[in-house]
Parts: sequence; structure tokens; C-alpha cells
Amino acid sequence: MKVLANDGVSQSGINALEAAGYEVLTTTVAQEQLENYINDKNIDVLLVRSATTVRKDLIDNCPSLKIIGRGGVGMDNIDVDYARSKGLSVINTPAASSHSVAELVFGHFYGLARYLHNSNRDMPLEGDSKFKNLKKAYAKGTELKGKTLGVLGFGRIGQATAKVALGAGMKVVAFDPFLEKADLQLDFFDGQKVNFEIKTISKEEVLKQSDFLTLHVPAQKDYVIDEAEFNQMKDGVIIANAARGGVVNEVALVKAIESGKVSRAALDVFEKEPQPEIQLLMNPALSLTPHTGAATNEAQDRIGTELAEQIISILG
Repeated sequence: MKVLANDGVSQSGINALEAAGYEVLTTTVAQEQLENYINDKNIDVLLVRSATTVRKDLIDNCPSLKIIGRGGVGMDNIDVDYARSKGLSVINTPAASSHSVAELVFGHFYGLARYLHNSNRDMPLEGDSKFKNLKKAYAKGTELKGKTLGVLGFGRIGQATAKVALGAGMKVVAFDPFLEKADLQLDFFDGQKVNFEIKTISKEEVLKQSDFLTLHVPAQKDYVIDEAEFNQMKDGVIIANAARGGVVNEVALVKAIESGKVSRAALDVFEKEPQPEIQLLMNPALSLTPHTGAATNEAQDRIGTELAEQIISILG
């Protein structure tokens, strides 16, 4: 049995598969050459992340494929229903990177709350000549403790982010059209556990109450946050989007920053990846990362191991 991990897979995943007798290939094959490579090598399992797409033509033209696996949550780069209709198994790892995304969101939030995203740029340039000016400029930070975090989308990642917020002493409000409540368990280093029940409320109420707002929703046809939603928010809100590019209207976001409705925002994903709009890249109110929400060593290990376990379970 041959597994092609076209966008890479962790060593822990490779080890688990090889121990079960699978041959793992980690060659990165260009999209246009993928069909020939799969057929030439008689590949049984194709593992991808976000770079490789698996559409109907590839599924139709590669009869050796038995499993398509996505290392991560969203599977919008795979024709999932079509693949399953053709008898293929389609798997992913929805829980593996949840905490990694949650920590990145809070890395951004803590940085934005204390202007670290600007201070880290300005100190190397002017720290020796304008120290007092910079101290005054960045002396109006805010604490997260006691503030309200709004979570739009309360699935695994939204709940993981809520747990970090609760640990930080924040109030959590959440909206999810498919969920009435969630039971969250916070696990501590010494074995103690604390349980919270979070009942979801309306999207409008979340927007009205939030001091900090984070999105954890799938890609969809319309914006989740557009001009109308910005108008419902508190003045000076801080927002993070580490979900999908296109769920926040970036033009409306810039306008909301200019008006003061949004004080600062974090973006890990963009409408035009891999070339985000220059006005976003140059905006001093934005804290930016290049779609690295799930990119921790721990998450990649979990993803590799989970994929391996699922493959071995399906194929034996």
C-alpha cells in the first residue's frame, strides 16, 4: 500500500504508517502532474493540506485511490461528496489543530491589546532616539481579564478559543446556528478540572456585547462580517479572523478601523491569498500572520498520527 503525502506529513505520521507496513512518499508533485504520478506509482492514499486540490477529474482518472485525507479541518479543496459517491473514503483531522489556532488568536489579542505589533516595529527603528515618545504612544494598553470575548462559530476551534479566554478571566458569549449550548472542560496541570456551560445567543447580541471578537466559521458564499455587522459592534472592538479568507469584508474592515468602530484587528487569513491587499499589509492597526493558525509542531504531530490511525483503521 502506498501513501502520497503531497503537502507533507509529520514524522510521527510517517512512523505510524511505516510500522503498519505502508510505503510513504513525501514528494511534492505539481498539481498538473499529480494524476500521472498517482497512476504511475499506483498510489492508494493521497494526503493533502491546503496547497493541493482534489477535484472530480483527478478522482475519475486515478482508479487506484482508495482514501483522500486532509491534514486539518476544512475540506473545501476536495470534492468530498463526489469522492464518496465513487466509493472513496475521505478523512480529515478536525480536532488536531484547534488549540493551536486558539493560542494564535490570543497571541494576536494580547499583542494588539498592548500594541506589541507596532512597538516591535518601532523600537528597533526609534527606541534609542524617541524612547519617551514611544512609551507615551503605547501607554494606553488594555487588559483582557474582565472583558467579553465574542465567538462566532462555536465548533471545536471556537470552543478551544473560549477555553483560553476563560483561563484568562474573560466572559465568553457565543453564536452558532447549529448549537444551543456547549459544555467546556478546562484541564489544569495538577489534574484539577473546571466545567463551564456556555449557552449560545444571537449573532446580533454577540456583536453588541463583545470587547474582543473572534471568528471560527467555514468558508461561505456571503461575508459573515460586513458593514451592517460592524455597525452593530461596540466602538473600539478588537477583532481576529483566523478562520477563512472571505468571511470578513476587508474593505469594510478598513473603513471600520478608519471610523474608530474597530480599534485594531488581527488577520491570519486573507481574501486574496497568497497576495493580500497592500492596504492591509501596511495598515498599522492590523496584526498579521501568513495563515499559520494550525502551524505548530504539536498540531502537525497530532495531524500525522490521527491520519495514520484512520488510514490503518480503514485499510487494515
